[in-house]
Amino acid sequence: MKTEDKAWRDLRNYAASQLPDNFADRVLHAVHGPRPETWQQLQAHAAAQLRPGFAARVLRMARDLPASVPSLFDQFALGAATMAVCLVAVFVLHSRSAHQEDERILASWRQFAAEVQEYPLDR
Repeated sequence: MKTEDKAWRDLRNYAASQLPDNFADRVLHAVHGPRPETWQQLQAHAAAQLRPGFAARVLRMARDLPASVPSLFDQFALGAATMAVCLVAVFVLHSRSAHQEDERILASWRQFAAEVQEYPLDR
């Protein structure tokens, strides 16, 4: 009879035998992430994808945006519009599901009526 410790040891050894030889190295590599040289290469590649003056154009566009805070009316209008869209969505979905349920019930009643008509009335 195997003891519990022996069973766990056997299970651990079997699981370890199923792993590839370089499993621990790959896990440690994934935990530590890419080396700094790799990050530098990625940043250089990304920078090469951008057109010259990209950062300046983004900053200029950000500065040109209006810096005003939305008014109370704007916030209320956005909230009212969101509520209206949600109510319409709820109404449409409810109507659709109610219609489908009605059709399902009518179909079952039609089937029941057809089965009842097959039986003779007088016995």
